[in-house]
Amino acid sequence: MTSTATPPPSPAGAPPTSPVGREDEPPTWLRRLGGFGYVPRAASARSDVRTRLVPPYARPSKQLWMTFGLPPQVWGTWRLIVSWVGPLLVALVAGVLRFVHLGSPKAVIFDETYYAKDAWATIRQGYEASWPKDIDASILANPDGVALPTDPGYVVHPPVGKWVIGAGEWMFGFTPFGWRFMTAVLGTLSVLMLCRIGRRLFRSTFLGCLAGALLAVDGLHLVMSRTALLDLVLMFFVLAAFGALLIDRDRARARLADALPVDEEGRTRPDTKIAETLRLGWRPYRILAGICLGLAAGTKWNGFVILAFFGVLTVLWDAAARRTAGAGAPYASMLRRDALPAFVSTVPVAIVTYLASWSGWILSPDNGKGGYLRDWAAKYDQGSSLGFLPEWLRSLWHYETEVYKFHVGLTSGHTYESNPWSWLVLGRPVSYFYESPEPGTDGCPATAAGKCAREVLALGTPLLWWAGCFALLYVLWRWFFRRDWRAGAIACALGAGLLPWFNYQERTIFYFYAVVFVPYLCLAVAMMIGALLGPAGSSERRRALGAIGAGVLVLLIAWNFIYFWPIYTGQTLPMDSWRGRMWLDTWV
Repeated sequence: MTSTATPPPSPAGAPPTSPVGREDEPPTWLRRLGGFGYVPRAASARSDVRTRLVPPYARPSKQLWMTFGLPPQVWGTWRLIVSWVGPLLVALVAGVLRFVHLGSPKAVIFDETYYAKDAWATIRQGYEASWPKDIDASILANPDGVALPTDPGYVVHPPVGKWVIGAGEWMFGFTPFGWRFMTAVLGTLSVLMLCRIGRRLFRSTFLGCLAGALLAVDGLHLVMSRTALLDLVLMFFVLAAFGALLIDRDRARARLADALPVDEEGRTRPDTKIAETLRLGWRPYRILAGICLGLAAGTKWNGFVILAFFGVLTVLWDAAARRTAGAGAPYASMLRRDALPAFVSTVPVAIVTYLASWSGWILSPDNGKGGYLRDWAAKYDQGSSLGFLPEWLRSLWHYETEVYKFHVGLTSGHTYESNPWSWLVLGRPVSYFYESPEPGTDGCPATAAGKCAREVLALGTPLLWWAGCFALLYVLWRWFFRRDWRAGAIACALGAGLLPWFNYQERTIFYFYAVVFVPYLCLAVAMMIGALLGPAGSSERRRALGAIGAGVLVLLIAWNFIYFWPIYTGQTLPMDSWRGRMWLDTWV
């Protein structure tokens, strides 16, 4: 299931061969890593380079198609259909889970008090407003009777996420269902995207659908899909960029393979000159990735950090492709041919997209009746040495510097703050909503001995996340010792969402920020489960034992999600049942 185009190791006693046929003995320290599973790079001369550049997708056995009575002529068509039907079915299940009773609880929960109102103002007038402090109850009671404030509001996040949330309010009104609608849509679509991304990454429809199914039953992803916060929107655009770069990788490698010579046996062979000099041409999916990362940064600034991670990843992929094709100096070739086009098609595109996302604020009046600090340059920056720049740009730059000071200086304590060291093990989830209904009210049984509990807890499915810790170790091992690019891609994307937060040990940060890297945690678990199932050619006994172990793990994760479902969706529970779900003291 998880076989890849990585070639087999060299025969025992034979030194590894470089892609152009030279015998390069690896250093002693590298050879010693063989005891930990390290596999040296094999000679491309021994295999079809096209297969290594563009690995084929896993194909179900002929017996499977024959069991369903399908003639050989339609097997290819059915494989294509299944490659879409499976992900769509998984996404359908995810959509039902995210949309059922989406308007419940009928309340402004956690930071919806900021983003729901900011989104309403943004969609109505192009920029955020300054709302009265006690307006939430009036909005819930009579949203049509609430007037839009005229004073601009000071906000500390760019506007894209609020435009997205506001689209749902524009369609369905200023209500809990309206402001949660678009996050539920993006949460559902992200499951579909992950199924297809996993299929492309692993070359297996089964493992792709498994990764998507794991995301569908992750508690944190579910809660964030049912809440009007910005982080789910950020996650969606980052995942879309990751998928676009994967497609770009496949297309660029296919173009490189097409240019290589073919021998008399029909096998594609390496060629140093072609590998080092070929220009890979127009790459629209890189531009799409740049747009998506610009929208991510336009939701929250850490989108720019992820842009840096992904930029390094994509040029390293280009170097690896040229090495596989026969380049003697793949990194030098990449720097000459690929680095600058990669930069131009992502970084400037992302910056332009980011600036365009501020169009509502930019087009608002600069006479004090527009967006917050829109008139700063007109009032305080006349005669500046930067006067050749447009006033809107100087005002925006000043606004952004003020926001940066706020972010780096945010050290005030919070009940639910947490350290990123604790995120993977679910050290401190965030309670978005909590009530204690009296017996006989709001779903609490009249026969209850005391008050019940009703909570929305932003908590990942515990068994999925704890399995993910082992899967992350497996992915790192697979990347370092087996030189598996898929593991490296997963590790890079996960690290892009997690590692930067370790630089802010004094800042007030929260566990729900981790939703950005949840898809890659699910990919890591799917990759580990693929390894449990066994590589191609395994014995029937090995396959059976692997299937049992993998099946038990998946079923336990699904059961765990069902068990915690009431505290993901704000259902009323007897107090003892609620306490039974507080597995760790830090969850309360």
